[in-house]
Amino acid sequence: MKTRVTELLGIKYPIIQAGMAWVSFPPLVAAVSNAGGLGLLSAGPMTPEDVETHIHQIKELTDKPFGVNFLPDNPRLDEILEIVVAEKVKVTSYGIGNPQKIIAKTKPAGIINMPTMGSLRHAVKAEQDGADMVIVQGTEAGGHCSFVSTSVLVPLVVDHVHIPVIAAGGFCDGRGLLAALSWGAEAVSMGTRFIVTKECPVPENVKQYYLTACEEDTVITGHVTGIRCRVLRNKLAEAFLALEEKNAPPRSIMELGYGRFRRAFFEGDEVWGSLAAGQVIGRLRDIPTCQELIERVMAEAEDTFNSLGKYFNSPVGIHSKR
Repeated sequence: MKTRVTELLGIKYPIIQAGMAWVSFPPLVAAVSNAGGLGLLSAGPMTPEDVETHIHQIKELTDKPFGVNFLPDNPRLDEILEIVVAEKVKVTSYGIGNPQKIIAKTKPAGIINMPTMGSLRHAVKAEQDGADMVIVQGTEAGGHCSFVSTSVLVPLVVDHVHIPVIAAGGFCDGRGLLAALSWGAEAVSMGTRFIVTKECPVPENVKQYYLTACEEDTVITGHVTGIRCRVLRNKLAEAFLALEEKNAPPRSIMELGYGRFRRAFFEGDEVWGSLAAGQVIGRLRDIPTCQELIERVMAEAEDTFNSLGKYFNSPVGIHSKR
């Protein structure tokens, strides 16, 4: 399948693995890229030295394109950008913060800029800033999420920008990919689905915990700080919600959240770790390899597309007179 996203990134399939802190390490990144998608290293919690080491590890595991995801407000951003440029990484991925420094440093080096946005105005601004493509993430998504549903936000952004749009939030299979393409997106980004794969390095108990959850088991925290975050409901999430209900100062909420992603995804704490997860978690049923998952997504998208012909070719099609 070819779209502007696959052509620009040099990948076989329009599937991107989200950059997830304490999740997107070299084994997962390389597995996704080797399977024909685009893997993203999450450099958020890493030092520049860590970033360089992990990039080298990915290159030992794959010769396919991959990217690096980071925060624009990282105090050592300049050092990270120097490494990304020197290592000839294919794409940079980022979200909140001012991207001007990133774009000014990476675009002259031929690196593709692919920010994640949760609103129309921010997506339009990303294009004006010089982004090459934009990930548009709806409210269904795990981690930082929008106020607007993916099915509304994606076609809205597609109608207002000229750069390729990648849909995120609520995707795990071929039916979702086909839906995103019908909205005008040219790829999908999946996070929660890739957490529950064999190559993902999170502890096995966390993967099993995800498989037992349903679509109603996630909550959104972070209203006080203004940064919404969708996570699985557990004691930590309940503590967040209780503080917000009491109108606790943002600082106390941020202090409670410090280090909780690491506690969840690195240490395997299901109770007091922050388990970022999208509503699509209710649709996960197995732990495939990344190769199996991506091939299944593509086959299902093709089968679904072919099955839709009956609605257009039958005597009672959408344009038929009643």
